[in-house]
Amino acid sequence: MAFEGLSEKLNNVFKKLKSRGKLSESDVNEAMREVKLALLEADVSYKVVKDFVKKVSERSVGEEVLASLTPAQQVIKIVNEELVSLMGNSNARINFASKPPTVIMMCGLQGSGKTTHAAKLAKMLKKEGHRPLLAACDIYRPAAINQLQIVGQKADVKVFEMGQIDPVIIAKEALAHAKDYGYDVLIIDTAGRLHVDEALMDELKKIKELTNPDEIMLVVDAMTGQDAVNVAKAFDEAVGITSVLMSKLDSDTRGGAALSVLAVTGKPIKYVGMGEKLDDFEQFHPERMASRILGMGDVLTLIEKAENVMTQKDAEKLTKKFKENSFTMDDLLEQMQQIKRMGSMKSIIGMLPGVGDKLKDVDIDDSQLGRVEALITSMTPAERAKPSIINPSRKRRIAAGSGNRVEDVNRLIKQFDQMQKMMKQFTGKSSKANLRKARKQLAKMNFDKMAGKGGGDLPF
Repeated sequence: MAFEGLSEKLNNVFKKLKSRGKLSESDVNEAMREVKLALLEADVSYKVVKDFVKKVSERSVGEEVLASLTPAQQVIKIVNEELVSLMGNSNARINFASKPPTVIMMCGLQGSGKTTHAAKLAKMLKKEGHRPLLAACDIYRPAAINQLQIVGQKADVKVFEMGQIDPVIIAKEALAHAKDYGYDVLIIDTAGRLHVDEALMDELKKIKELTNPDEIMLVVDAMTGQDAVNVAKAFDEAVGITSVLMSKLDSDTRGGAALSVLAVTGKPIKYVGMGEKLDDFEQFHPERMASRILGMGDVLTLIEKAENVMTQKDAEKLTKKFKENSFTMDDLLEQMQQIKRMGSMKSIIGMLPGVGDKLKDVDIDDSQLGRVEALITSMTPAERAKPSIINPSRKRRIAAGSGNRVEDVNRLIKQFDQMQKMMKQFTGKSSKANLRKARKQLAKMNFDKMAGKGGGDLPF
């Protein structure tokens, strides 16, 4: 994920501070020099870095910090607070119209992921109870309309298109269609260019004038670094953007644009794309992102992801199965598929406090989940319902049918037994809360093994 390099460097700075106990002003100044270099290497704007380090330094050399029992922790707290302030103190939300439909105009350069993220946003809004409509106004890029139709179908959201006619007319007709058919959100996918040009801006201005959008959301590619900030500035000056959607924040980009865009443009980041799937999409929370950067994890986002794939009814049903000792391999397979819908294992691990740093050098292979799925689906219904009947000849058949080894079958059965025993400890009155505790324990057990403590066990 973005910020991995920055996170590692900042954590090294803080480790040095913690090892010194009491801090002097020179200790803080030396640490701030390293923080400054780390931010610059992460491609954060020089002016932003200069102002950030100045604020942190002024607060950190105060008598209250240097004379405290844990000055290093106080400095970390100040850095965290200033990072949150840098990205926006509050969670910015969409400006919904008092009278529907709310019009969201998506804009950006070609290749930023605008079309896909329009569908991602539509899907998220639909989950929240809205009735969105996508409008195909990119008539220049080959297959752009077809792409929007495909991702719209995957998101289960209708797409309004009129072929390759004037995009201003398409936007006008799409707005009329949204009003006539009761859509409360209209998301306009506009055309992009390889660079900012006059023709692009003129078209956007006409669409803006005609549809009077409540939100002009700029999609920027996090991998372009400081260019993303320059693009945001250019679009804001030309059409007046209200917010930023940052795509590809899951990549190995240095992430500096996310820390610079608000300070440079004054426009908040409202959403971030964290992967290729339509569900790899999050509302941007400055305080949670600051926690991830400082290696503190992001448990709230992890819980939200878990709750998105598991309802209260599912949790109660699963808890009942553990309580009655009727949990089967089929139930385990269902749980694994839910975990896969939450995102990659690496992104999930990164949200666990303290675990991400421990596993930063471990290559976590999501295909391991696929291997476990293959093992389970190679079992007969009777074997999945009652793994205790799996004898050596059955194990050989399951291993051969799934392309694995007998040792992998043994390991899966052993971990399944361990999980059953562990989960029974957590069943009680508050099913969902206790299930979450159990899952956290199970996750920690498996992540420790993947980190080298248990030796190559398969994760679930």
